[in-house]
Amino acid sequence: MPIGRVGRPGLIGLAARTAVIAGTAQAVSGGMARNQQARAQQAAQQQEYADDQQRAQMEAAAQAAAAAYPPPPTPSPAPTTDLIGELQKLAALQQAGVLTDAEFSAAKAKLLS
Repeated sequence: MPIGRVGRPGLIGLAARTAVIAGTAQAVSGGMARNQQARAQQAAQQQEYADDQQRAQMEAAAQAAAAAYPPPPTPSPAPTTDLIGELQKLAALQQAGVLTDAEFSAAKAKLLS
């Protein structure tokens, strides 16, 4: 009858136990890493969604503000001729005797029309 060993395990038993422990540790470590990566990816997606929502709200507020305050009207262009200056020139020509009263009246009527 063979007598079994009592005490410490043999070299093969020790190697087998070490392999089981190492394999288990690697599996647990890999699982934890995958879980952490999945949580980080989910957090990034949630942040991106929140950023998109905030951007949409800002654009809507900008559009509402633009609709509430229309752009100021453009000023009408200044007249091409200086009416007062032209009348003063005509009056000076009349006083100098270059224009007669009839010519002054006709030129004045032309400017005012």
